[in-house]
Amino acid sequence: MDYLLHMQSPSTFLALAAMLLSSLLILAPSSQLHAAPLRVLLIDGQNNHDWKSSSPWIKRILEETKLFIVDVATTPPKGGDMSSFNPDLSPYQVLVSNYNGEPWSKQFELAFEAFVREGGGFVPVHAADNAFPAWPQYNEMIGVGGWNDRNEKSGPWVYWDKKIVRDTSPGRGGSHGKQHEFKVVHREPDHPIVKGLPSGWMHAKDELYDRLRGPAVRMTVLATAFADVSTGGTGRHEPMLMALTFGKGRIFHTALGHNNGPDLTAQYCIGFITTLQRGVEWAATGQVTQKPPTDFPMPEKSSLRKP
Repeated sequence: MDYLLHMQSPSTFLALAAMLLSSLLILAPSSQLHAAPLRVLLIDGQNNHDWKSSSPWIKRILEETKLFIVDVATTPPKGGDMSSFNPDLSPYQVLVSNYNGEPWSKQFELAFEAFVREGGGFVPVHAADNAFPAWPQYNEMIGVGGWNDRNEKSGPWVYWDKKIVRDTSPGRGGSHGKQHEFKVVHREPDHPIVKGLPSGWMHAKDELYDRLRGPAVRMTVLATAFADVSTGGTGRHEPMLMALTFGKGRIFHTALGHNNGPDLTAQYCIGFITTLQRGVEWAATGQVTQKPPTDFPMPEKSSLRKP
């Protein structure tokens, strides 16, 4: 055996070692690929959606992967003393926002910004991209957003027309037609978050955000959906899933996931669940170890996973 090893060139030996390591990674359960569970802080407390119903569900679907431990930080209610909200971010690898409300304190804004810039992950969910129109760094993190007086001064509209279009035309930022099922189409199929998933899949009844606009820098549109004029949309393919970087940090932005009161149909969609689970892992680590579920939705049929 010693003789055979000495006969191998250094490059051949390294290649064999790499092959062995790859084999072990393929065979190992995803939960064993991280030294310890990834720590997630879910932020809520104000939203024009029912965060009291959706936050427990988001926590549940993340923790069911066995990859994450999720803590929840809830802000004061509208009109409360926001200076009292300043959670310690140091234990966490990724922050998930289910928040759309009053500005945080300047102290926490700076801590949040530093967390992401220095390598922490961030995942804004649905209406979290409506938040903080006057906070430049936040809008750079999310890439595009809507409502709350966003307009052409906020950045271009971003949509897909055979390629990404950044449209600087004047107009409001953020709208949607009536809620309905719609097909999500992957535009970057080799990105870790969507790799191995069907190239197109039917999403459960949801708000299809359109006319989103913002800085849109260092942003990759992973998936789009067609906002049909018959449902009140723009007639364009609008971004639904995005991957961004901010400093050393990674951001996964999902525009999916509307909820009305206790109705979480859009978040029960296995497409939403899977891309959120994979997106949080990618934001935290830069890789995705989770395998696609066998009940992932098909191009013409949605698939739900209710409690």
